[in-house]
Amino acid sequence: MKHLFLALLALAALASPSAAASPKSERAAILATVARMEAGWNRGDFRGYMAGFRNPDVVFISGGKFQDGWQGTLDHYVRDYGGSPERRGQLHFYNMKVDLLAPDAAMLVGQYRLQRGARLTEGVNTRLFRKVGGKWLITMNHVSAYDVAPTEVAPEAR
Repeated sequence: MKHLFLALLALAALASPSAAASPKSERAAILATVARMEAGWNRGDFRGYMAGFRNPDVVFISGGKFQDGWQGTLDHYVRDYGGSPERRGQLHFYNMKVDLLAPDAAMLVGQYRLQRGARLTEGVNTRLFRKVGGKWLITMNHVSAYDVAPTEVAPEAR
């Protein structure tokens, strides 16, 4: 009987709000989502990359324009970056800062670098993450980008 009571007590503790994940583990989960996205892009798996975005209603802004939700963003990536590793390039996210806004909301601001042959693009991502069904997903993504002159060195490489 004592073992049953202890098991029920442990189960109740796991289900209680005080058993919520720590800020450190939530930040780690968000950064793991971004790492999976980067790996998906770099292996040419655009659907794997897009798994980090809320489907279907992500708000995605790039180049001063709204993309058409999740599917429109995927279509854009396949159209503009698909077909070959050279066309897709190598993507790297870095210098990411995560601010937890609520138990189910966080803001990430970070930089990225996309190397496509001789063309190097860098930029900033501002991302609103929401915890949906236990998973951190991007619900709003705003990107600003610029081409780096071939003689410039990326900030993290200095």
